Amino acid sequence: MSPLKVSLSQPGQITEGISVWEWSGSALDEGEEAAKWFSDYLGKPSRLVRFNADSQTRPVDAKYAPGHKTMFSDGYPFLLISQGSLDALNELLKEPVPINRFRPNILVNGCKPFSEDLWTEIKINKFTFSGVKLCSRCKVPTINQETGVAGSEPTETLKTFRSDKALRPNGKPRGLIYFGQNLVLKESLAGVKGKIIKAGDPVNVLKMVSSPAEAAV
Repeated sequence: MSPLKVSLSQPGQITEGISVWEWSGSALDEGEEAAKWFSDYLGKPSRLVRFNADSQTRPVDAKYAPGHKTMFSDGYPFLLISQGSLDALNELLKEPVPINRFRPNILVNGCKPFSEDLWTEIKINKFTFSGVKLCSRCKVPTINQETGVAGSEPTETLKTFRSDKALRPNGKPRGLIYFGQNLVLKESLAGVKGKIIKAGDPVNVLKMVSSPAEAAV
């Protein structure tokens, strides 16, 4: 298929009835060309929509980050994972998995595996992020994006050492597994248009807890 190019500067048509988990509202439809591209690729009627930030808000879980918002991400605007954590997991798997199975938008290198569990405040470039909770994983990482086929890994292996029972042996188990740290930006996003973090930026850990048992889950 030929590449699809979508202009983010063009206003889209407002469409209703969009939902992500518990949230529902309106979004900006990206038009017929994008709809045909995705429909042809996926083999079923589909449309591409953009979050309508001018009229919609989607708060994150107020238990962990009151007052913060996200858009169409799973639960929080940022998910950080270290390369060391992925490498440690892949050493235990018969077939290694790529980092995109876990869909982080921040990947860090140069730290020990699962160091990110402990980070409660970090700085990248000029921006300060709060680590608000470990990311509990659903079945999505078991799906091979290239084939669409679901398996049992890496979830089965993660259960052996990344479950709430393993990380918090004295706590009440909820049957969850964790991989990665959910983040929110401490500063307001107002007025930061055009400011970025990029590959190669140093990550400075400002605050941390002493063990995964102290991390929010």
